Amino acid sequence: MSFMRSPEMQHAFEVGDMVEAFCDHEKGTDRVRGWLKGIVVQVDNKMVAVQFRGNVFLTDGWMVPDRILWYPTNSEQIRPVTKKSKE
Repeated sequence: MSFMRSPEMQHAFEVGDMVEAFCDHEKGTDRVRGWLKGIVVQVDNKMVAVQFRGNVFLTDGWMVPDRILWYPTNSEQIRPVTKKSKE
């Protein structure tokens, strides 16, 4: 008898983790789509909530008032912040 495997998570996120998320946001005076640093504020079995310091937008253009976007835990649009060496 075969069973389906649960999807493997690429990363296990915890509240307080610094992450980069792919989203629509402001850069200067322009709206751009790209990677933006944020902090994980809530995690459950299926979703991760990321809060940003700057304005973020839904794909249809609406600004998100609380600056929190939700991502599936196995999304390719969220990743841990890579630490860069200081030179």
